[in-house]
Amino acid sequence: MRLLTWNVQYGKGADGAIDLARIATTAKAMGDADVICFQELAINFPGLDKGAGADQPVLLARFFPGHAPIFRPSIDFRASDGRRQFFGNMILSRLPVLQVMTHLLPRPPESGVRSMQRSALEAVVAAESGPVRVVTTHLEYFSVAHRMAQVERLRELHDEACRFAATPGAPEPPGSTYQAVPRPPSALVCGDFNLEPGWPEYERILAPFPQPTLSFRDAWTHLHPATPHAPTAGIYDTEQWANGPNCRDFVFVTEDLVAGLRRIEVDEKTTASDHQPVLVELR
Repeated sequence: MRLLTWNVQYGKGADGAIDLARIATTAKAMGDADVICFQELAINFPGLDKGAGADQPVLLARFFPGHAPIFRPSIDFRASDGRRQFFGNMILSRLPVLQVMTHLLPRPPESGVRSMQRSALEAVVAAESGPVRVVTTHLEYFSVAHRMAQVERLRELHDEACRFAATPGAPEPPGSTYQAVPRPPSALVCGDFNLEPGWPEYERILAPFPQPTLSFRDAWTHLHPATPHAPTAGIYDTEQWANGPNCRDFVFVTEDLVAGLRRIEVDEKTTASDHQPVLVELR
């Protein structure tokens, strides 16, 4: 199973051009990913894509005809023309998608602090070894308090899934709204976390859970324990990232999946976004 995660900044590259075809070409060049997780895609936001106001999830999905597209907005506004505006996360999966869940993340009141609504998109996919949860998210940039609250919510959601799997409900026939759909404890949680290795929020993600909940491991540090994380932001866009390159994009896996980790790679050469794509492979 290969998974790619990338904050594509609504297709805006370091050269300022909006180019979804370049995003797709770059993603494909990294490897034949079974599951692709994109953050920062827009619908009807002409202020972002030079006036086009495109339905970016639809356009991007056309480049991956073998993958089922799942887009869920974090933001849902009413535009001045009365139409809806959406901004959020997307999963494209070649593997069968058994269930999809959208989780809005906390946005606690904080005076004078810039922020936007954030979310986590969860899809249960049928991998060869069995169902696994894939969660992609994009946490707050401007507020430590928001980011920590969002990390806590991600932990709560994971704990809930693990406990739910350990305590199955009443059996229901297929076709019922109450039917039991797998929501397994095994999970990959990926995306742009807007935090760096060693920060308190990072350490909190990796903090152990009580049984039966599985703890998370950082795929990079497992495969490269003696090597600092490769930079995933700020390599080429020095205007937004004045402090230079840093790592903010991660793939965290539950401890039961660690033995299957084979490869993690960051494309440090592409300028197609202000972030770099990350590919992880498990067997």
